Amino acid sequence: MANSPPNLQPRNIGDLYRLASVHYGGMPAFATRTENPDEWLPLSFHELYRKGQALALALAELGLKRQENIAVFADNRVEWIIADCAVQLCGAVNVPRGSDTTDGELTFILKHCGARFCIVENARMLKRVSNVCEKAQLHVQLIQMVDSHQVSSANTIAKLIKTGLELLESNSAICNNIDNNLASLKPDDGFTLIYTSGTTGDPKGVLLSHGNMLAQISHIPIPIHWCDRVLSILPIWHVYERVLEMITIARGACTYYSSVRHFAEDLLRIEPTFMASAPRLWERLHARILQTVANAHPIRRGLFHMACFFSHHYHASVSWLGGHSVREKRPILLLDCLRTVLECFRWSLFLPLHGFFNAAVLERVRLSVGGCLRGTISGGGALPRSIDRFFNAIGIAVLEGYGLTETSPVLAVRRLDCRVQTTVGPMIPETQLRIVDIEMGTPLYPDSGRSDNGRMRKGEIQVRGPQVMREYYNNPEATERAFVDGWFRTGDLGMVTWNDCLRIVGRCKETIVLLSGENLEPGPLEMRLRQSPLIEQCMVVGQDQKNLGALIVPSQDAKTAARDDSELKKRLDQEVRQLISAANGFKSYERIRAIAVLSQAFAVGDELTPLFKLRRHVIEEKYRAEIAALFNTTS
Repeated sequence: MANSPPNLQPRNIGDLYRLASVHYGGMPAFATRTENPDEWLPLSFHELYRKGQALALALAELGLKRQENIAVFADNRVEWIIADCAVQLCGAVNVPRGSDTTDGELTFILKHCGARFCIVENARMLKRVSNVCEKAQLHVQLIQMVDSHQVSSANTIAKLIKTGLELLESNSAICNNIDNNLASLKPDDGFTLIYTSGTTGDPKGVLLSHGNMLAQISHIPIPIHWCDRVLSILPIWHVYERVLEMITIARGACTYYSSVRHFAEDLLRIEPTFMASAPRLWERLHARILQTVANAHPIRRGLFHMACFFSHHYHASVSWLGGHSVREKRPILLLDCLRTVLECFRWSLFLPLHGFFNAAVLERVRLSVGGCLRGTISGGGALPRSIDRFFNAIGIAVLEGYGLTETSPVLAVRRLDCRVQTTVGPMIPETQLRIVDIEMGTPLYPDSGRSDNGRMRKGEIQVRGPQVMREYYNNPEATERAFVDGWFRTGDLGMVTWNDCLRIVGRCKETIVLLSGENLEPGPLEMRLRQSPLIEQCMVVGQDQKNLGALIVPSQDAKTAARDDSELKKRLDQEVRQLISAANGFKSYERIRAIAVLSQAFAVGDELTPLFKLRRHVIEEKYRAEIAALFNTTS
């Protein structure tokens, strides 16, 4: 079989499942661990479609209708993808959410989407949703994914699949109903309804169409083939992980379901070739590698740092000579020619040194992530530059991407053959971009009236393309605010470099304005603080204040090393002042003058979104007293 995937041309996502079954048949589509951690139970493309087909028939018998919303509250597992296949074959709309969702959000979602059916993961989730429905007086039929052998009145997926298979055996013509559903679905019909994680208030329902997802499958430049092993670590209900799984189905690759708990072990057991990831995973892995090096023999430590040094210089030369270095200023031919000569010299000087140390030292580091990882797309937040530079220099291709739930999600992404660091790469095909002044609303890029076309001018990122949602479900006011002249307003600040790559510099709504009138983005400061071994999590505050403060969650190492709370705060205060200083390139008004040490870490589902983004409004409300105390003492 050739490495290039067959040219699948599905009419909708249900049709994608069908075509994958036809083309890939008995090849493994998904795999889950058994009781033996070294054994994985595969599910073939044919089995996936057959079980999805049977479940779809049973759901239709229960009354699920075309384009009806059906809630799915569960985490990553193979039954989730079977359920999604069934929902798509019914022509219904999947409304997914994870088990870490609060009861308030579950109630809001069920009420807002009007679901009559809800698939829950297990008995614990069944009890939670039952209580939610009872309190809110919602009449929702519950279906349990995993049969826990406990007495329950709810249907289970296994029972419904059995019912569907019996229907198939007794009446094969019943499949015509599914075929008719698939044939009648149009590109603009709803595929999924995803409620945003609520970083700024109540979640909004993002209605994505079959056309939105098919555009992503066609245009995202991910080099995945049928022979790849793809590790799934991010929440499956999030569109970022979900689009990668749709791509693996289209390309015939196998997805292995892992978890944060088993991530490090599964990297070694599965030896993945590709995965979607979040910056926090690479920050933790980077810290673990450096800790291992710090505990090693001094000779090994020295060899590691030499290998990183030589590799950095080698890859920097390769990047320039290949035209992949970031260009922040207008190219000048004479200077470019001079630098090319110098880079050729640097490349020839470091090539043999890199070759030796790459094989002797860095290969051992790559083996710590399985040894076969060709690449990963990091999304859901900014990737710290030092982390970006480190992994790409040691031969692990971390490709930063950018997008939102409302854009299905990918708008821009680096490619393996175009890794322009400090950017999220070029826009993917058929995606239009403009940068707009946040005060005046006038376009800054593209600007044909300027010789630079508006490059390196900072403003709000606005986009148009086939992956952009049509609307927020049942929320015309929010939909109207999200668009201007047909352009979707991302709320992110960015600029375009001279090699036409997009750089993200902050959030419009996260900008902190000090009493002095200075505007600053908290993201770069928080990113720098999180690189400290003493700091696990943090959030910078200071809106309408004279100066900045920070909420700090100390690392376990910091707590262990300190004798008491007073010493811990003193050490953290010194660390913060050292990191956010003029020596590290920060301006005087960016200095953090006071900190509050928190005893409890930020948790996913409360202060954090599933992709570890700060829910600033939640944190500000929860720690209102601590924030007020910061500025009472510094005023």
